[in-house]
Amino acid sequence: MSLKEKISRDIKTPYGLVFLGLAGIRLFFNAVIPLTDKTEARYGEIARLMAETGNWIVPQIDYGVPFWAKPPLSAWLSAVAVHLFGDSEFVLRLPYWIVAVLIAILLTHYGHHKKINVFLPGMVLFTLPEFFLHAGVLSTDMMLSFSIALIMLGFWEFIHSNKPKLFGLLFFVGIGLGLLAKGPIVGVLSIPPLFIWCLWQRISLKKILKMPWVLGLIVCLSIALPWYYMMEINSPGFIDYFVVGEHFLRFIDSSWSGDKYGFSKQQPLGIIWAFLLGGALPWSFVLLASFRKGFQSIWNDPWQGFLWLWILWTPFFFTFSSSLIHTYTLPVMIPIALLITHHWLAFNRKKTMLYMAVALPVLLFGSYFFKPIQQLISTSTDKAMVLHPNVNASNLYALSSKSYSSQFYSKGKIKVIMLDQMENLPKRSSPSFVIIKKRDFQKISPELSEKLIPLMERRKDGIYTFR
Repeated sequence: MSLKEKISRDIKTPYGLVFLGLAGIRLFFNAVIPLTDKTEARYGEIARLMAETGNWIVPQIDYGVPFWAKPPLSAWLSAVAVHLFGDSEFVLRLPYWIVAVLIAILLTHYGHHKKINVFLPGMVLFTLPEFFLHAGVLSTDMMLSFSIALIMLGFWEFIHSNKPKLFGLLFFVGIGLGLLAKGPIVGVLSIPPLFIWCLWQRISLKKILKMPWVLGLIVCLSIALPWYYMMEINSPGFIDYFVVGEHFLRFIDSSWSGDKYGFSKQQPLGIIWAFLLGGALPWSFVLLASFRKGFQSIWNDPWQGFLWLWILWTPFFFTFSSSLIHTYTLPVMIPIALLITHHWLAFNRKKTMLYMAVALPVLLFGSYFFKPIQQLISTSTDKAMVLHPNVNASNLYALSSKSYSSQFYSKGKIKVIMLDQMENLPKRSSPSFVIIKKRDFQKISPELSEKLIPLMERRKDGIYTFR
């Protein structure tokens, strides 16, 4: 039976239906959860500005303010979606959900190869908490994961397929997309494990040289180089900041003062391994057990060795980083799903593991309808304050600093105002509205604070107008 026929048949089976259900739950969350500060709202605003201004070369964090921290591939995807369908949360997140589903569909080949349900790898993938979370989060990590998957699987198929040129080109396409997704880090996370695997398996240099190097490099550079060149021309200083700062200084110096957009993410040494175990629950315990019991089989099996190197290299690399976040483990969720698929027929408690794995997304879906959960979500964004029915975004201000979510939901109309300037707002003919953080409220004079009328107050901030 061909893969196409297996897909048509297996989508109607319990595994296929569970996969559709999990993808559907994530799509539901993409529609109902507002853009949260800081990451999602920041990338949402970058995409909105790109679609509004028509500047597809220089991503902007605010009008006329370039965003140098990441390449534009993810912003392009969301901006195209905004241009076609509007700037709702659902639309902005849609490209990442589509890419997540596309990855799951690409993995059907390996389910077919193992003669099991072709949607099993995708189903496992969507039960991994880290992957399920990012199957709709506005960030650069899903496209980086997709790019690394093309590199790794393209190389594997080049070695083992009867169409080496095609998959060799796929390898270079992955590098090109990765350079546009998150930059040179794509090579750091993919080339070393491939190099180690080739030495381990004694892959001959003659075999490697059969890759379409000339055509592949042309394809790779054609994908990535034009934007890097035009970005540096239109925004001088980008290369120095992005390549040197973002790819070296931020990982070796947690207090790097050159970071224009984030904050120092100091973490305990080796915390990346805890992120990996937590992000892959409950399957991480299955993999640990199989690793302890079957090291000899891993050593003698090129496919298992390939997947384990793919899994372990990323956390090993970031073990020595003083600045990291849990999303750095996202690319290795794909080989984890493939390794679970590889061992599937040997598992003794398949149903138990599946029930545990599927339970988390289902519980998250059910918990959303509890009011405390919805209130918790609402406090992570300024959407409710900006879109308050009595608020006019044209006269909207933020005291001292504005959030990315207030900028996005006001469509860039919110303005930052300092304390001495705020005293003039009550004198204006049309009502003004100010978002004030609680820590700043005590700095306001008693005379001015008496004129403030709260429209909405929260634990850390509130929005006010004047008497």
